[in-house]
Amino acid sequence: MPSNDDIVNIQDLVLVVGAFGSGTAAAPTLHLQAIGGFDALEVQHLLTQAREMSLTDPAYLRGIAVLEQLLAQLVPTETALLSNYPNPFNPETWIPYQLAKPADVTLRIYAANGVLVRTLALGHQPAGIYKSRSRAAYWDGKNDVGEPVASGIYFYTLTAGDFAATRKMLIMK
Repeated sequence: MPSNDDIVNIQDLVLVVGAFGSGTAAAPTLHLQAIGGFDALEVQHLLTQAREMSLTDPAYLRGIAVLEQLLAQLVPTETALLSNYPNPFNPETWIPYQLAKPADVTLRIYAANGVLVRTLALGHQPAGIYKSRSRAAYWDGKNDVGEPVASGIYFYTLTAGDFAATRKMLIMK
């Protein structure tokens, strides 16, 4: 049971997470929609703290199993570049991707003739899923000097460590 000291700590959190699995012999099925804004890095940190406590209470062990399951859902097995949305777009678009391992991430946008239009240096990103509007790469339809680009086909290339992939998109004004 959670402590009654009015302070929420890792032990309390793991026990609460473990309550999701009450009444079942195995870890429960957990849906990503149910956990809200946790990312893989946060869950990994919680799991590390929980394991360091070395507690053996069944409810606590259930909580660790739920955290492990959650981490497995938050870390994709392969890095991928996904389709931008909306597509076609005007004037802005989001470009989702997923990382199987941490990497320095860069997105480059090219005109149909191969000229580099814009570079978005996204920095070092932890492994995880970057699909939502708040996490995906964002392009405002402007070049590197802030000018709106013309209607037409553009290509975007994501580089993350040794991974690189390219897709096309259409801006219509």
